[in-house]
Amino acid sequence: MHRSRSFPLFVLLFLLSYAATRLQAQRASGEKQMVILDTDIGDDIDDAFAVALALNSSELQILQINSDFGDTPLRSRLLKRFLTAVGRNDILIGTGVRTAAPNIFSQRRYAERGETPAERDAIQSTLDLIRQNPGKITLISIGPCSDIGAMIDKSPATFRQLKRVVMMGGSIYLGGGDLGYAKPHGPDPEWNILQDITGARKLLSSGVPIYMIPLDATQLKFDEVKRELLFRHDSQLTDQLLILYYQWGHQTPTLFDPMAVAFTIDPSLCPVTPLHLVINDKGYTQPTAGPPNVQACLYSNPDAFFRFYMPRVLGQ
Repeated sequence: MHRSRSFPLFVLLFLLSYAATRLQAQRASGEKQMVILDTDIGDDIDDAFAVALALNSSELQILQINSDFGDTPLRSRLLKRFLTAVGRNDILIGTGVRTAAPNIFSQRRYAERGETPAERDAIQSTLDLIRQNPGKITLISIGPCSDIGAMIDKSPATFRQLKRVVMMGGSIYLGGGDLGYAKPHGPDPEWNILQDITGARKLLSSGVPIYMIPLDATQLKFDEVKRELLFRHDSQLTDQLLILYYQWGHQTPTLFDPMAVAFTIDPSLCPVTPLHLVINDKGYTQPTAGPPNVQACLYSNPDAFFRFYMPRVLGQ
């Protein structure tokens, strides 16, 4: 039975400081960041917009994209079709832990027309990549922590060799719909945390530097002006986004997940604050007294984000 272990404050602070220093050095030298994405693509549309940003960001070396949560084999087929359409069959696809899922797989028809990728277990293959590149890989988590929990269970020591985890998840002070125009109603149980509370708790106690991008900083509305500009661009990438957008079936996307990718590339877009967080049984991420176990982004500037996002996805 695996038991989580806590880490001394000075160790966590050292790891966080080292990760930040290393990132600055990489950006100065032009060295690519090795990343693995873990995504529940196919439900909400923001995962596809996050993958698009990663694909069009030369700062990132994408080692693998993992399907996470729910019908992961079908999510892998969606990824295979998407990556094939944009000419990126060089990127490995890992199929994660299959779980029950209460929500609708809105982009199912797109996924069902995709080929099944070569069989590749997301858990084992991610751990293998970490062992081959100790201290070098950023895991970008934009889905529930089902795959992450399985990785920690299988080899907590290997998981600790990650450089960091950048995750979209949590709700610290602001909840869904708290956009700054009215009095906030306060934090909510955020979807990614709520769907696997146990996995999220394992991550917080893993000893890996964690950068949390919560609802407080990710309610980025992709309005009609920006949608028109992107969808009439007519590139291989934007055409796939257009198809997935219409299958999603709603009007205005909120680009929660792309901020996690954007932060990985440019941390100035989402400045962080050290916090000690616990997750209660209802999925609330609550700041409490104690040594910091996350660096959380509590505010972002939507205009700065979209000025970063749009030119990249448009290939400019």
